[in-house]
Amino acid sequence: MSQGEERKVGERGQVTLPKGLREKLGIRGGDEVLVHEEDGKITIEKPLSREELAEGYRRRAAESEALAEEMDGVSREADEYLGDVPEW
Repeated sequence: MSQGEERKVGERGQVTLPKGLREKLGIRGGDEVLVHEEDGKITIEKPLSREELAEGYRRRAAESEALAEEMDGVSREADEYLGDVPEW
């Protein structure tokens, strides 16, 4: 893990993020960030945009649909191999 850059905390708890990190992560003045404690460390991260979140849901839905189709095929194969099996 990198050492990072040392920063001073202002009287109101403010810290300036290094320019290189802001540019790398696409964080500009006025943007919102998530701040939380993780294993005794303060973590700052850029939240997902609505578009990124929606894309994640679309990708997850497509994966679920593909899995359901695969399982349907496996189920049909099992029915053909085993024949009629009583429901419990």
